[in-house]
Amino acid sequence: MSLQGSLVAIVTPMFPDGSLDIQALHGLIDFHISEGTDGIVIVGTTGESATVNFDEHCQLIDTTIKHANKRIPVIAGTGANSTQEAIDLTKEAKRLGANACLLVTPYYNKPNQIGLFKHFSKIANEVEIHQILYNVPSRTSCDLHNDTVLRLSEVNNIVGIKDATGDMTRGIDLIKRLPAHFLVFSGDDATALSLMLLGAKGIVSVTANVAPKLMHKMCECVRLKQNDKAIEINQQLFSLHTNLFIESNPIPVKWALKTMGLIKEGIRLPLVELSQSHHKIIQIAMKEAHIQ
Repeated sequence: MSLQGSLVAIVTPMFPDGSLDIQALHGLIDFHISEGTDGIVIVGTTGESATVNFDEHCQLIDTTIKHANKRIPVIAGTGANSTQEAIDLTKEAKRLGANACLLVTPYYNKPNQIGLFKHFSKIANEVEIHQILYNVPSRTSCDLHNDTVLRLSEVNNIVGIKDATGDMTRGIDLIKRLPAHFLVFSGDDATALSLMLLGAKGIVSVTANVAPKLMHKMCECVRLKQNDKAIEINQQLFSLHTNLFIESNPIPVKWALKTMGLIKEGIRLPLVELSQSHHKIIQIAMKEAHIQ
């Protein structure tokens, strides 16, 4: 599979009452295609997958695939803390025509490593579509150990991992030990460049929501071994990388997109709009990145 570069963890646009804004999603898809984004991850955790229902989840995948119309790869977030629900979502994503699926570790349940291996391998055996593991223990309280990733890399259909630990030692170990064909993506904007310089194929990015052209360019510079330019771009974006997490994701990035006129203010409870005290911090980070 040729996925690489800047894959945006796209937000789910909503109206102020929390209902889905499909027209705004169409606009975001077109925006990312025009700005050079290398792939769209729809209904990932940044897309508020935890608070959309099953039908909405499938609607968002379907809408994105249809509107993208093969202009850009679409990766569907289909993870769940129920193995059967993850299987059902993954089956539906395959039916709708997704290029791959991204499966977050089961949150809250806190399975051990045997349970995680069985969870992911069962989904892979049930649904014949490329699958990317997603490890973000800071949000799920469930850590997929490197040794388990190595075992899962031998399972048919499991082709990569989004490593959002931000732990460079672990990331380096993964890249060193995994087979060359297995895709490693950073899931942490602040450390993504470092991981790409060491061999990661790209990033599933929150920052790319508001700075898609620069994130694409940074990844391209790494691929072309223009490392000085990649470092320069990363420095320009670094305040965004960090401050877009000043409150729980996707609160800050949705506020930034609203100020850019790309979405309305909708976000689903229990999340609420960005605190007034943090507005200036995000505005300064956007100005440093030369974003309106």
